[in-house]
Amino acid sequence: MTQTVLVLGGNGRIGRSVAADILTHTAAQVTVTGRRAAAAFALADRQIYQPLDLGDEAAVEAAIAQHDLIIHSAGPFRSRNHHVLLSCIAQGKPYLDVADSPDYVTEALTYRQSAEAAGVTAVISTGIFPGISGSMVRQGIEQLDQAEAVHLSYLVAGSGGAGVTVMRTTFIELQTPFQSKIGGQWRTIEPYSDREVIEFPRYGKGGVYWFNTIEALTVADTFPEVKTIITKFGSVPDYYNRLTWLMARMPKAVLKNPQVIESLSHISYRMTQVTDPQTGVGISMRIQIDGQKDGKNATYLATFDHADTAYCAGSGTGAVAQLILAGRLTKPGIWPVEQALSTELFEETLAERGLTVDRV
Repeated sequence: MTQTVLVLGGNGRIGRSVAADILTHTAAQVTVTGRRAAAAFALADRQIYQPLDLGDEAAVEAAIAQHDLIIHSAGPFRSRNHHVLLSCIAQGKPYLDVADSPDYVTEALTYRQSAEAAGVTAVISTGIFPGISGSMVRQGIEQLDQAEAVHLSYLVAGSGGAGVTVMRTTFIELQTPFQSKIGGQWRTIEPYSDREVIEFPRYGKGGVYWFNTIEALTVADTFPEVKTIITKFGSVPDYYNRLTWLMARMPKAVLKNPQVIESLSHISYRMTQVTDPQTGVGISMRIQIDGQKDGKNATYLATFDHADTAYCAGSGTGAVAQLILAGRLTKPGIWPVEQALSTELFEETLAERGLTVDRV
């Protein structure tokens, strides 16, 4: 029988990219959902649209029951509860998401034992960053005898090909300081601080800043021997960084006002619609891991870049979906990508999509 996949939030840019990847690399039928009465894009073969409000929990549970794999791409995740995940566990359905909120992920991981007991494989924070980024860290650490410090840097051009939801997520994560592991101790970091200029493929030198990303949490959990984890993010063109830096220094009460966040998000998105034709919507990532190899100090350095950030996000999630549907990835419990996906499978599915990690 034809396998069926439910993509919640599939009317958005990231959800569409996820659905497109699954349609390309599997024979599954894909249902995409959204709050609108009709899809905002032309549907492909084996793809249907279903209006669905995530606030209608009974309707969500009914939709889950009708599908073989559930993918949650309806952010921002900091404002989401865990009803979808818990419903998948209750119904014995495998679950993926593109969660980019450390708060959401921290709570999601507390349900690991429930998922294990139910035999449910749930992989969280799939996509590009987090997602492919975590697998790149695992790939690099496996090349060393001992890893001591991990430095992840991301540079995204304009909108990244994503929608206004990504803008909301950015401003939401500017609201509060966050924790990262530095020298073996968890320390409080101010968002969008400590500018660093790094050489990237595709864009050359780019400014990046501390940003609250999932990897600071999951890499520390996956590789407890790592003493330092640095996660930094920046934009192209660079004046977006300057504006974001200023936004991060607004009074916290202002940044926590939902109306302010919504206004800033739409203004920012309109700005990127002007600059995207000049800058493109690509991504460049740089992973540096310092440690030991054969008794000597060693540094592993890898980069990844592509012209379309949203495509890569869809590829990261779609690859995990492909493996689950094929029965090649079964790991009951709730896991970040780097704990669920072997480097061998990561490299295989990346190559199928024409994506490469370049070791420098």
